[in-house]
Order: sequence, then C-alpha cells, then structure tokens
Amino acid sequence: MILFVRDLTVIDFSYLCQQRGLLGESYIVDVELHGDLDQMSMVLDFARVKKNIKKAIDELVDHKLAIPALSAATDLIQADRSVVKFQSAKGLIQVASPADAFVAIPAAQISMDSISSYLTEHIKALLPANVLKLVLSLRTEQISGFSYHYTHGLKKHDGNCQRIAHGHRSTIQIYQDQMLSPRLNKYWCERWEDIYLGSTEDQCDAGALRYLDAEPDALNFCYDAPQGYFEISLPAAVCEVVPCDTTVECLADFIASELKQQQPDHQFKVVAYEGVGKGAIGFA
Repeated sequence: MILFVRDLTVIDFSYLCQQRGLLGESYIVDVELHGDLDQMSMVLDFARVKKNIKKAIDELVDHKLAIPALSAATDLIQADRSVVKFQSAKGLIQVASPADAFVAIPAAQISMDSISSYLTEHIKALLPANVLKLVLSLRTEQISGFSYHYTHGLKKHDGNCQRIAHGHRSTIQIYQDQMLSPRLNKYWCERWEDIYLGSTEDQCDAGALRYLDAEPDALNFCYDAPQGYFEISLPAAVCEVVPCDTTVECLADFIASELKQQQPDHQFKVVAYEGVGKGAIGFA
C-alpha cells in the first residue's frame, strides 16, 4: 500500500554552488509512504505525516545554508562558532553562524537528489516499523514568467528567518499604470538572480568581523539576533545593499519606490513573492 501527500511543505533555504555561488532556493515536497496497514487500517495517520514528517524536514534543512560537504571548494570549521569558507567561480563566500543555521550535506554538490537522500535517511528512522519505504520528491514551482534566487537574513525576526544565509526562489509581477510589465519583471529578475540582499543597517567593515577574514573586494554583513551572532562576507558583485530590512514587504516597497523615482508620472504596483504562494504588494 502507498500513502501519499502532495505539497506537504516548502523548503526555503540557500546553498553553495561552485558555478553560481550562493543562491536561494524553494523546493516543494511531496511524500509517499510504502508499507503495511497498522491497527487503524492505515499506513500512517495523515495527521502524523503532516506534523511529524513536516517538522523533521523543517528542522533538518528549512531556512538553513546547505553546504556540499564533499566538495573540494568547501572548508568547514566547527569550533565555538561554525564557519564555512567556499571558493566558487564568483569568488570566496564565507559565513559564520551558530551551528544549527548550517546543514552539511554528504555530497559533492547540492541538488534535489542530494537533499532528498539526506532527508530520507534521517526521517526514515522516525517512522513506525510498518512503513517499509519513504519516498520524498522535491520539485520547484512551475512559474510561467520570470523568477530569481535570492539570499538574505532578517535579524529582527523571532524565528529561523534571522539566519543570515537562507533564501528563496521567487517570482514577481510589476504593473505600470495597471498594466503588467514583462520588461520590468525581466529586469528585476535578472538584477536579483543569485543575489545576496543585505541591509545598509547590517553592513560592516572588514575590521568589525570577529570570525572571518574578508577579501579586499568583499562586502560584509554582521548582526546579533535572538539565535546568536552571524557574519557573512562575499564578493561585492553578487550583493545588493538596500536601505531597508529585506522582508518581502520592504522589498516590494523598495522596488515600487525606485520605479516611482525613475518615472514619477506613472503609477506602480509590485507583487513580490517570498518563495511559493506568499508575498507582499507594494504601491507607488
């Protein structure tokens, strides 16, 4: 017997890629449980699937930075502070954070398969004996327009969004004078493809970093948050510094305001997404 749940959850996280550098991603998770019926004539109660398996996925990968532990580009140091240094084609990326903001995937590169294998190995042990096989299928949202991958951190958040390197794959719809503008959608998605969005408030000089040795061309960010102290240093070419927090509400407002400043005689509506199925709308 096979029990299935479609759209069980969405994993919003970032990962390190040797070619593309640091990028945010959003994977939709479908699950199948293969096994025998239990005393309730079920493979597993749907409530337990939605609660226990989703909780495990969230704790293992969601809102974390996924590190390809077997890549030659990775240098992971774990002492009083977890530090990762990763040499990508776009330059050196460094992050220092509490250990639970990282997940080390035992693979040479991060992919749907490597994430799925990691989750399956850890979650299978949590299931009852009548569940003989667990199948986790990851997929991206089908987006008809443009999309972009961004990474950020929200120090004021009271949950896992405060982690300095987590991210999303998102789409955007920009309306100029009530008409959808594919040109503006394309521009912003290309501008923010594989980007780190940092707040002016969190930007710091290299000398302020406690755990990282910044490269000469790097931009650096650091902050204290409820979960601990965080730092990130990465090439300026893969960053954009914005004069606001990087919540989706502030980003929607930032884009709308910038467009209005450039074209004051026009009205703009920005529908910005944060991952799958959620976001904010800004007007200017």
